[in-house]
Amino acid sequence: MLLSSLQNKENPTVWVFPGQGSQKLAMGRELLEFPLTQWRLQQAESILGWSIAKLWQSDDKQLSHTQYTQPCLYVFMTLLVDFLKRSGYQPNLVSGYSFGEYVALYAAGAYDFETGLKLIKKRAEIMSRLPQGSMMTLIGFDPEKLRQLVIDTPNVWLANDNSTYALLSGTSEAIASVLSQVSVDRVIPLSVSAAFHTPLVETAAQEFKEILYSVDFQPFWVPVFCSVDCTLSLNINQVKRNLIEQISQPVRWEMISRTLIHQGIKQAWQIGCGQGLVKPMKQIDPNLEINNIASTADIDSIVIREQLQKLFIANREIVER
Repeated sequence: MLLSSLQNKENPTVWVFPGQGSQKLAMGRELLEFPLTQWRLQQAESILGWSIAKLWQSDDKQLSHTQYTQPCLYVFMTLLVDFLKRSGYQPNLVSGYSFGEYVALYAAGAYDFETGLKLIKKRAEIMSRLPQGSMMTLIGFDPEKLRQLVIDTPNVWLANDNSTYALLSGTSEAIASVLSQVSVDRVIPLSVSAAFHTPLVETAAQEFKEILYSVDFQPFWVPVFCSVDCTLSLNINQVKRNLIEQISQPVRWEMISRTLIHQGIKQAWQIGCGQGLVKPMKQIDPNLEINNIASTADIDSIVIREQLQKLFIANREIVER
């Protein structure tokens, strides 16, 4: 029912939020000049006990540690959400990749900035205590051979559902074993410290469950896409259950993308670094309009482009008269 209602919207837009591994050194630097950013950074430091701004700009190695990565990404992306909304933009629905679902929930009005950051702090601390693991993106490989190797090798899993690139997650030894037996054009290590989206992190999911359920969510302003159930929801209990289950489950971004596009999404905006989520969506539907918002300059570009489009339409109507 929620999905079919999107077809009644004009140019329905989804805001999508990337997960851990999307962080970049110097992200957020351009936002530092704004009073809202300074206020948010003060709030964040009082909760975390360390400076987000310094980490944004200084230490790439420390930024890749889970206990720092997730709060840094949360503050960065929630600020972009705030700037977008102040510019008059609102999504018709939101979706996130793994950790990105928590920023999606902020955009949907589930909690305020401080409540969300406190939740992320506890989540990141739990995950930072997990045994060391690795995640690798593979491009250019034999899908069937890789799939069989993963099945036959203990402690390694496919953590996504994409047929073009594979996301391996597991122990470093298990991943090395798989890579030694399959030809791959390109291997891209992710900046993470554990084997997320595998059974190896199930203990963290169970530990975090009690914390998550103790936090009161507010009614959502827009539907949230549940990555495990692969459906839109306004149901708080369903969303919380999905947040726990997704920690140890593969992320089915290709299925999510196809579901959204099939239901009539016309625009997809990636809030945060890169275009890793919207580019695959564009490959599924070449007519899909995609945008990446990683700075206020990106927001200004959208504003200017829309104003020019309105001007063009107005001038054309005058000529046709």
